[in-house]
Amino acid sequence: MGFLPLGQKTDYVSEYDPGLLFPIARVDKWRDMGIESERLPFHGEDIWNAYELSWLNKKGKPIVATAEFRLPCSSPNIIESKSFKLYLNSLNQMRYQDQFEVQEILERDLTAAAGAPVSVVIRDVDAMESLVVLTPDYCIDELDVEINEYHPNADLLTVKDTEQVEERLVSHLLKSNCPVTNQPDWGSVFIDYQGGQIDHAGLLKYIASFREHTDFHEQCVERIFIDIMTRCKPQSLVVYARYVRRGGLDINPYRSTSEIVLGNDRLARQ
Repeated sequence: MGFLPLGQKTDYVSEYDPGLLFPIARVDKWRDMGIESERLPFHGEDIWNAYELSWLNKKGKPIVATAEFRLPCSSPNIIESKSFKLYLNSLNQMRYQDQFEVQEILERDLTAAAGAPVSVVIRDVDAMESLVVLTPDYCIDELDVEINEYHPNADLLTVKDTEQVEERLVSHLLKSNCPVTNQPDWGSVFIDYQGGQIDHAGLLKYIASFREHTDFHEQCVERIFIDIMTRCKPQSLVVYARYVRRGGLDINPYRSTSEIVLGNDRLARQ
């Protein structure tokens, strides 16, 4: 993947250029995981947050803002993260009437790159308070477990008790590596399910087993979802990862057995 913009030296672009956006087809990774694009086994979105969005008003005065982007998980493409940042930077010296004009441009360009409708919400800096810091549910990280596997191993996932439970679990130990630069991606993952009780120790070992795995954020979440569904067979499942931002962007994919819309509350590390 060395041809991707993320792995290349790039120049700062100060003129609007939607051609900077670099789409990556989802279907190749789906095929590797045995997922048929015509019959996806999950619903969900990829929620992106940009904290370094800026442009000029008609008088040339800089405007700074944040933006939330939602890409449907069924879109043909994800958007490579560095290309996303370079594209947003290309707006920095452009003059626009207001945030609604910027929003319209972003929605148009990102929809074209993703191959499906992308929604955009622009907020001024003061409105960031609306993104409340999320309070985690039951965290399994304090479990005293021995871990010696650092590549995903679905065999670590087992059902401890067949009695039906409903649980919301979280671990902050999710780490994987960028498939382009091999730089670490840090995140927290929420597991919300109903079914036979998943063994917490095995789940923690499984999450930690991603530590030397290379994949994009979206693909890691889909692998976790598929592995839990296959091994533990819950009646319902939501897997939601909140990743630490890099380059002014954070990526927060979720996959679910049902059609739901999740909020965009931040974690303390975000």
